[in-house]
Amino acid sequence: MKLRGKLLIIFLALCTLSARAQSYSADKPLGAAAQSTPAYLKNAGIDQNLNHPLPLTDHFRDENNNDVTLGSYFGHRPVVMALVYFKCGMLCPQVLHGMGSSLKQTGLHLGHDYEVIVASIDPSDTSADAAEAKQHFLMMLDDPSAANSIHFLTGQQTSITNLAQATGFHYVRVPGPDGKMNQFAHSSVIMIATPDGRMSKYLSGVEYQPRDVRLALVEASDHKIGSFSDLVLLYCCNYTPSQGRYTVAIMRVLGLAAMGSVIMLIMVVYLLGKKPKPAV
Repeated sequence: MKLRGKLLIIFLALCTLSARAQSYSADKPLGAAAQSTPAYLKNAGIDQNLNHPLPLTDHFRDENNNDVTLGSYFGHRPVVMALVYFKCGMLCPQVLHGMGSSLKQTGLHLGHDYEVIVASIDPSDTSADAAEAKQHFLMMLDDPSAANSIHFLTGQQTSITNLAQATGFHYVRVPGPDGKMNQFAHSSVIMIATPDGRMSKYLSGVEYQPRDVRLALVEASDHKIGSFSDLVLLYCCNYTPSQGRYTVAIMRVLGLAAMGSVIMLIMVVYLLGKKPKPAV
């Protein structure tokens, strides 16, 4: 299912590109061309590969330049994932800020209930870039104890491509202000994966409702984390892939209300039908 998300894509760079790379003619009015979306941006979207396995045997480099496999972060807990690039100055910091802000408010505990993986889509990003980006993220979380459960990864193009294809994350290279093809157009999204490394949920935008992130993690864990109230919320809400968020299931809520009303009516009838005890 296609989910284009909110493509807050580097339009300042694109404006520079269009002024330099496009030509206009009498049969192609300037206004119409300037307002049209470049065709290649249509490839920068999301396919929601729900239940699709991740390439757990692929190798990456962590922020300490250690060689790691993606699967080394799976097996016990669900994982919150984001694909960004560490030299990005516009959209990626907003995605990471939104993710960090939401995680702080879920009520779940990083390292105990879930893990975080942030992987770069730029093969030129280094472990030093990953380490710097991770420090900024830790400052947003204001939780130094979470460092061992947050993993910022870089990789070779093959591993990046495999991960992007498995998650359905499509991106295209675009020129920066200097004209070099060193920036990327992509969707703003965070993803939730199951402990055994299958795609579970996609949450779009740059601000993520803590309730949605919590429910997505509870579902991905097969209800091994969370509380009874989470189960009630999950019953009353449906995940809507086309919107990338949870929405209220009206019929289920009405059904619960009707059931509650019936139970209350039965209790009232029972109490009214009880014979009073004779006075002693």
